[in-house]
Amino acid sequence: MLLIRFLIILLSILYMLRMLGRLLLPALFRGMVNKAQAQSNPAQKQSSQSRPKEGTVKVDYIPPNVYKSAVPASEGEFVKYEEVK
Repeated sequence: MLLIRFLIILLSILYMLRMLGRLLLPALFRGMVNKAQAQSNPAQKQSSQSRPKEGTVKVDYIPPNVYKSAVPASEGEFVKYEEVK
């Protein structure tokens, strides 16, 4: 008899928690979403103000000339050839 009473009380508590969760969790998530949107709005406004004018190009880094030949010009020219077998 004690086991049946315990199970009935346990099931009723779980059912009540489930019903409360259905009512309270959407409100909690709605608050979290609103807070996240409020935090992201200033970042969006700030990034839109700092955008450069359209059509302009800004170069942050110019690498050294990688195409510079390691062989001095006085050594001669490269000649293409085909190997004949």
